[in-house]
Amino acid sequence: MVGVIWVIQLVHYPSFNYVEKQRYSNFQSFHMRSISYVVIPVMLTELLTLILLIYTMDEMNISLVLSAIMLFVIWVITAVFFSGAHQKLTLGYDKSVVRDLIKMNWSRTLLWTFRLILLVACL
Repeated sequence: MVGVIWVIQLVHYPSFNYVEKQRYSNFQSFHMRSISYVVIPVMLTELLTLILLIYTMDEMNISLVLSAIMLFVIWVITAVFFSGAHQKLTLGYDKSVVRDLIKMNWSRTLLWTFRLILLVACL
């Protein structure tokens, strides 16, 4: 997810500002439908591998615990903020919502990046 989230942060979300306003609702619906095919399998794989790591480790590793907490926070942020913001954008382009998406997505981008560093440290 680290690679995916950096592309979303630096390219995809900023590109929302360049979609023709009269086509924006259709674009947003397409985005929500299509991005799910990319992120849902990867996020579920992250969860499954986390569970397997926890289950197979002899003793609990603090990096793994922090990684699990980060993943939980990412999922909560996604459900609470991002789902609603994307739903608002299906009604049409709103510059402030797109700006908030870009700003708020830094939290997920950094969490996923730090999580990767922790997981590497676990290994």
